[in-house]
Amino acid sequence: MPDTTPLSPDACSTMAEVRTGVDDLDARLVEMLAMRFAYMRAAARIKPERGQVRDEPRKAEVIANARARAEALGLPADAVAVIWEVLVEASIAYELDHWDERRG
Repeated sequence: MPDTTPLSPDACSTMAEVRTGVDDLDARLVEMLAMRFAYMRAAARIKPERGQVRDEPRKAEVIANARARAEALGLPADAVAVIWEVLVEASIAYELDHWDERRG
């Protein structure tokens, strides 16, 4: 049976190898997002008031943390900040839905 473990980016010599690595990483990212959204469900359970779901100072902190980490890794910080803006807004919407469902 062939080894389907993705190669490191530097070891890739074909586009098929690159695509295998990207597909594997994408699957793992979605799994990590599932865990992140599970924390949003926990937050919906814990927060006693709906108005506490949207926390602009915390949102700014999360995006700033992602931007700083991106800069430290030599990644395009502006692009990462945009991705995190979308992620945080989606997380807030998800948490609001779960907050409403719990108290429905």
